[in-house]
Order: sequence, then structure tokens, then C-alpha cells
Amino acid sequence: MKYTEQLKQVLNSKFEYTPKANVQTFGCVQNENDSEKIRGILAQSGYDISENYEVSDIVIFNTCAIRENAELKIFGNIGKLKALKAENPNMIVAVCGCMVMQAHIVDKIKKSYPFVDIVFGVNSIEELPHIVYNWYVDNKRQISSPETKTEIVEDIPVYRESKSKATISIMYGCDNFCSYCIVPYVRGRERSRKPEDILSEFKQLIKEGYKDITLLGQNVDSYGKNLDVKIDFADLLTMLCKVDGDYVLHFMSSHPKDINKKVIDTIRDNPKISRQIHLPVQSGNDRILGLMNRKYTVQQYKDIINYAKEQIPDIGFSSDIIVGFPGETYEEYLDTEKLVKEINFTQLFTFIYSKRTGTKAAIMEDLTSHKEKSERLNRLVKIQQDIFFKYLDSFKGQTVRALVEEKKGDTYSARMANTLVVHFESEDNEIMDQFVNLKITGKKGTVLKADLIINQK
Repeated sequence: MKYTEQLKQVLNSKFEYTPKANVQTFGCVQNENDSEKIRGILAQSGYDISENYEVSDIVIFNTCAIRENAELKIFGNIGKLKALKAENPNMIVAVCGCMVMQAHIVDKIKKSYPFVDIVFGVNSIEELPHIVYNWYVDNKRQISSPETKTEIVEDIPVYRESKSKATISIMYGCDNFCSYCIVPYVRGRERSRKPEDILSEFKQLIKEGYKDITLLGQNVDSYGKNLDVKIDFADLLTMLCKVDGDYVLHFMSSHPKDINKKVIDTIRDNPKISRQIHLPVQSGNDRILGLMNRKYTVQQYKDIINYAKEQIPDIGFSSDIIVGFPGETYEEYLDTEKLVKEINFTQLFTFIYSKRTGTKAAIMEDLTSHKEKSERLNRLVKIQQDIFFKYLDSFKGQTVRALVEEKKGDTYSARMANTLVVHFESEDNEIMDQFVNLKITGKKGTVLKADLIINQK
């Protein structure tokens, strides 16, 4: 807070106008949650938040390290700022997030991107006012080395662009060390927030009118394991659902080895919790799951899915799948196809395996060509498309509840609790950011079409 005030004084002395700040996010919803805190800090320090990086006085790229393509895309975007920096030397170019938690990436930025002024990691967000202040005072680059922290900093200001949707991080880091994943190395080990801090933030969001709230964690089912109080994820869900208000509660992501019947029963017993679970399976073959260090079998995965469907008939599951993991045979890939057809996922995020330096999978022998991996991916995408379109068709004639998010002309876009998007027409200007009841009439592409039910009672 001291440096927030000092930075504000520096900005007042250097600018005859209110300086603008632009934060661009690459990666997952956790990255976006971090970006909301970065924007909050910058706004509190005296910046106006801008969507246009070309006219901003500080541009921050919040980066992702999960796949190689993400890193290449980010470096390409950073390169575009070189000309802007040449035109305006006083513009600050900053890079933060997961990607710069890797020493070789920081070294690359130091050597190849001299116009980048600031580098800081995921564990240093609260230090941003100090870092920017030092850049103005010392007039030299502020490059932070990757740093691991165990403490959790509360009460960081948050700048949310949506008036109805919000995310809450309930824990940070990951202890799973899947052989393909860089996350534990860049975000550190699991640390759970205290339940009273989560509850306080949750109540404030409800008070401010937020209606769609997602609890975030690399593995939410591990919540509470490192706390002094006895509480697990199911207990946290139950505690939050006791808060009065009209809202829907989501969470992501769950881990198949940790999600249990208690969590499923809690969802069953609390209608405010979304009937949609993101449960990454990654592969449909036990040998590959073993190589991935996922610590469950295909049968164990199916058992928890089947139990959930027995308890909650309208529940849906989305998932992540990696195609072409090192050593995966064609027959083992076919096991994944079989599982996808059996489960009938509502949504599938499919990826070709991406080598991540520092992970165990990076040194595994990989003889499958990229062409063959691409063919497998395309096959899987086609299978899931057919499943998804049948899933959309099943809603025709149903009355659903959805949260209105956007309007273009007379067409509104709303999102159901299961994340499906619905388009409908209305001249009512009072329904933005509100729940409405809709009668599904059909679909157009991947979007449902509907009529607004006028009498919402």
C-alpha cells in the first residue's frame, strides 16, 4: 500500500493526464483471475484501465506456459510492441505470469527483447506498485528471477469488467506433478486460502450483485489439505451455499483421483451448484495414464462418472484430452475414442501433446509423427462434434434458466449454468446481467436459439 501511494504521486508528477494501463491475458481462467488483480492494483495506483494497448502508458502481458504454441504466440505479440516502444520510450512494457517462472524464458527476454522493461512472476503480483515505482525512479529494467512463495496475500484489489460473472481463487499451486505438466514448477505447491477469507469475498460478490461465480484451483478437490482447520472441498461448497442470494456456483478444475462421493452428494443436495463438472481424463488408456502419473484408472474414472449420473440425472461432464503422448500407440489412442463415445462429454478440450522442458515426459521417447497425431486429433474432434450436436438437440422444447451476458442489436446472448450459450431476441433493456427463462426452439451452429418467456414469474 505504501508503494501504491508513492507510485500514484510519481504518476501525478510525470503525466498531465491520467495514464492508461492495458493488461492482456494469455492462458487459463486462473491467469484471467490474476489479471483482474493486476488491473485492480494499477487502478488503485492511479491508472485508467484501457482495452487498447497502442495508446497505453503501461502494457502488461500475463502469460501462459502450458503449451509451446502458447509461448510462441506470446513472443510474437511481445515483438509487436517493439515499434511502439521506439515511438514512445516512456511506455512501460511488462511480461508476467507462468511463462516467466522459467529461468530460460527470463534469460531469453533479457537477451532478445531489450525493450521489455519489467518481468515479474505469478507470486509477485502484490509487488507490482513497488516494481513500477522503481522503474520510474531508477530508470532501468526491473527483471525479477522466478521466485517460489508459500504465503498467500489477501485483500489485493480486483478490477472486474463483468457485472454478473466473477471468479474466486480458493487455492494456489499443484502437488500432482503429472509428467507432462509444467504447472507445479511455475505455480508452486498447493496452498489453500482460509475458508473465512473465501467466505468474506464470496459474500461481498453476492452483495454487489454477482450471479455467476466460479471457484478456482488447479485441483479444487485437494482444498483444505494444508490448513490448520478441518475442512474439505465439499464442506466449503456447503458453507458457501448457505449464503442467501440468487446465484449459480461453478468450480474448476477437479481431479479424477480426488473427487469423491461426498462432493457429488453435496452438488446433488445444493441446487445453487452448477450441474456441470470439468473432470480432465487426459487419456482413455491405463498404461498412458500411468506414464502421465495421473494416479487413477479408466474404470475408476467411469465409476465416479456413473455415480454422479445416478445421483444427479441432469449432470454433464466436460474434459481435457491429450493426443499423441510419448509412446502412445494407435490402439491406445482408440481406447480414448471408446471412452469419449461411452461418456458422452458435453464439451471436450483436445490437444496434441506439447513438450515442456523440465517435465518427466520431455525426456520420454516419442516416435509418433506430428502428422499422425494431427490425424488422431481431427478424428477425436469430429467424434465430439457429433456428440455435442446431439446434446444441443436434446434441449429443443425445454424451458431453461440462463444469465444474460451480452447484447448486439436486439439479440441477447445468455449462458446456462452448464455453460451453453443461448441467443434470443428482445426489446427489453432491463434484463442485462439478470437471469431469464427461455424456451429453446433449436440451434444454429454451436449456439442454442430460444424465445424469451415474458412472464418470468
